[in-house]
Amino acid sequence: MSVTVPADEPAFDPAVEHPFGHLGVAPHGSRRSRAVNAYLARVAWPMMAAAGVSHPRVTAQMIQRTRPALNRTIERMNPPPANTRVDLVRETFRGGQVRGEWVIGRHAAAPAPGTRIVYYLHGSGYVVCSPRTHRGLVGRLGNKTGLPAFSLDYRLAPEHAWPCAGNDTIRGYRWLLSQGYRAEDIVVAGDSAGGHLALDLLAVNHATGTPQPGSMVLFSPLYDPTFDLAVRNQRTGVRDPIIDAMSARKILRLYTRTADPDHPRMRVRLTRDMGLPKTLIQYGAREVMGADARATHDEIVGAGGVSVIQAWPDQGHVFQLIPRLSAEARSAIDTAARFIAVTAPASSGPRIHPFSANPPRSDGVGLRK
Repeated sequence: MSVTVPADEPAFDPAVEHPFGHLGVAPHGSRRSRAVNAYLARVAWPMMAAAGVSHPRVTAQMIQRTRPALNRTIERMNPPPANTRVDLVRETFRGGQVRGEWVIGRHAAAPAPGTRIVYYLHGSGYVVCSPRTHRGLVGRLGNKTGLPAFSLDYRLAPEHAWPCAGNDTIRGYRWLLSQGYRAEDIVVAGDSAGGHLALDLLAVNHATGTPQPGSMVLFSPLYDPTFDLAVRNQRTGVRDPIIDAMSARKILRLYTRTADPDHPRMRVRLTRDMGLPKTLIQYGAREVMGADARATHDEIVGAGGVSVIQAWPDQGHVFQLIPRLSAEARSAIDTAARFIAVTAPASSGPRIHPFSANPPRSDGVGLRK
């Protein structure tokens, strides 16, 4: 584990009491996790290779046909804890739809304005998965933290192109604020593509005068949606258990299409005036997107933010999804819950509705799309 804090804060010293000092990682992965990763590599790589060599139209059709079965498989591998309650949300807000679900674990309080909540952004390359596939992970995080979570159901490619998913993320966050939840009481959490959505949200919040969330937890976050970082990482010899970087880059293009790689909502740049939330980043030491996780960490720290980054030995991409197959998945969620606990707001503060009288200025991101 490495912890980096801004230059104007005291240096981190593991020997000194520090709010993040107890967030440790075992030095080696379990034998079971290594066996699981070996099996996943045999199953996933051929599928990735087939998608990578196909014409984009064929790849899009392949994803649309296989998405339901793939999603069901992930659901079975990642079931929600017993007695998890789910409340679906379908609302029109600010010219578009907010879709998702409240996931309330048996140890979590019911969502209510004035309480702390998790805003979860699922991953999987902008092409597969949903709140349903991630209900188990979100439910476990809710049980460990005692917090309800709103899991966003954003639009996917190939049916919808960039920046639809980002616009849905922004709209979902603003909807939560309009419901009376304070920004500092919102923990933004996400995995893979959800990590890029979270960074985009922070940058757009700053540009529009929208208050930033209180803290952030990212699992294997995507930083570079062109996937060039991951491709370069793979060429150094990194062998991911499930992701072939070259194939994944072609799949991501089903979402990004003709978007300018240097557009500020593609290559998100954070700055010191953004008031960034304290962040925990976890990634598998074997995954090709480790370069993205490290770039996300560097971006936050370079902008004056506080980031804790953990590389979990012998783990693959978003290993937190498979607790039945990996003891590390359970430990990682425990660690994330402790981080969320120690980054809770010190006081409740005034209840000011951010959209009641002075809504943020228009940002021109086309939230009607």
